[in-house]
Amino acid sequence: MKEQLIKAMQRQQVVSMMYVAKSGAITKRRVKIIKIVGDSFTAFCFKRQAKRTFIINNVLAILPVLHRKREII
Repeated sequence: MKEQLIKAMQRQQVVSMMYVAKSGAITKRRVKIIKIVGDSFTAFCFKRQAKRTFIINNVLAILPVLHRKREII
């Protein structure tokens, strides 16, 4: 998983991620990875509109986001 996260960070890709929170709840997040340090990484979370720290071992799956949703004006 760490290798996939490193590749996404190097490519500056937005990824869709399935993540297990501390409470045990599974959430789906769209994130852009900023940096990876040890067993965790910092990313901008589009769900929370803030920088968040995630534990690599709690990531269940990641997929690149191929297109972004557009707003209709």
